[in-house]
Amino acid sequence: MPVITLLTDFGFKDGFTGVMRGVILTILPEVQIVDITHAISPQNILEGSLVLANTAPYFPPGTIHVAVVDPGVGTARRPMAARIGEQYFIGPDNGLFTGVIEAAEKAGDSMTFYHLNKPEYWLKEVSRSFHGRDIFAPVAAHLAAGVPVEKMGEPVTDPARIMIPRPEATIEGWAGQVLAVDHFGNLLTNLGPEHLSANKRVVIKVGEARIDGLVETFGEREPGSLVAMIDSSGVLEIAEVNGSAAEKLKVGSGTSVFLKNC
Repeated sequence: MPVITLLTDFGFKDGFTGVMRGVILTILPEVQIVDITHAISPQNILEGSLVLANTAPYFPPGTIHVAVVDPGVGTARRPMAARIGEQYFIGPDNGLFTGVIEAAEKAGDSMTFYHLNKPEYWLKEVSRSFHGRDIFAPVAAHLAAGVPVEKMGEPVTDPARIMIPRPEATIEGWAGQVLAVDHFGNLLTNLGPEHLSANKRVVIKVGEARIDGLVETFGEREPGSLVAMIDSSGVLEIAEVNGSAAEKLKVGSGTSVFLKNC
């Protein structure tokens, strides 16, 4: 029995995530459901794409990921299912799967995409504002129950993508930016180990702050200090020890980050 994961921007106040779980369990009571997160910033497709790409590899083959960050719900955007590598992804065709697609391209994994257009695998009544409940959750349950994905939609070859900002080379190093801010207020950038010189001696500038060098653990500096490190996802992270770098620097997603190799 495959695992079904849920990733949304719904939060927990209004019961939306619970309803999705209820729909899945009604169709397939024995399935295991894992909540990746429901705290994606509202309508932030880029953030959802990054979190999904960072977490999906840690799930077993056959896992079905339901991801719903869907500001275009009810419009002409397609409901989509994808088989990427050995896992499945279900959600709106709005670029949410860009990070997973790019990782698969880099790894040489196979990919097939389907426009979910077979209403017999949806709930009987479909609202214009809650496709997570009415389309994506039941499709995931039917897929987990053994219905081939090919029966629930027609193949497509043009999944929507969003632009994920890339660092640009400068005379002294790289110009990047903050892509997301995590729960702790750490700034997650689009820079990584590949942008560091061999000696890893760097100066990083973000907002009004300058950070000299990298650390390997938060405990290497005093509380309140700004530090930079390569985090568990392999990206350059800027943090305040025992605090929030985002609040300290008054910056967020889209803020420029400059890395100088010394």
